[in-house]
Amino acid sequence: MVVNDIKHILRQEAEAVLNIPVTAGYEEAVGLIVEYVHNRNGKLITSGMGKAGQIAMNIATTFSSTGTPAFFLHPSEAQHGDLGIIRENDLMLLISNSGKTRELTELVELTRGLAADMKFIVITGNPDSELAQQATVCLLTGAPKEVCILGLTPTTSTTVMTVIGDILVVNTMNRIRFTNKDYAKRHHGGYLGSKSRKQSEHE
Repeated sequence: MVVNDIKHILRQEAEAVLNIPVTAGYEEAVGLIVEYVHNRNGKLITSGMGKAGQIAMNIATTFSSTGTPAFFLHPSEAQHGDLGIIRENDLMLLISNSGKTRELTELVELTRGLAADMKFIVITGNPDSELAQQATVCLLTGAPKEVCILGLTPTTSTTVMTVIGDILVVNTMNRIRFTNKDYAKRHHGGYLGSKSRKQSEHE
């Protein structure tokens, strides 16, 4: 492995992030999160399969740690009883690079059997996919080429998914005016908890 190879990968990843389409959908998505979770006392439910599922799980934990209750729902486990977590005032965030993930398209159908008016935020690289068509708000990744030498392994695509999640989290924090004091209440232990408590003393 040579330095130039590493720099090439870094450039590809950075360019993919910079090429994420910035649309009014972000404002709409954050508005939905604030309305359903903070005004209607619902929760954000994230879901995805495989690597996208791992990103969805990370987004859920990041939202929860910053004042927006969120849970990860595995789409396969949902078909075996976990769908029961869903309530009328909840909101769903689904992640699929192809937008064709069978387990997620089935999850949409099953969810509407419990909550017909459920809103869906979808993160995908395929604007023409079934999931994109089902979305209340669709946030596109820009469908970047994977840096994997085979062009198959989720690499660049998961990078941009993570960044899109960060955009939603940070903008939601701004909307709900989340403070160091709020952060400290959710982080009792560890370095971040200590740091947030110290910072809250100066607010």
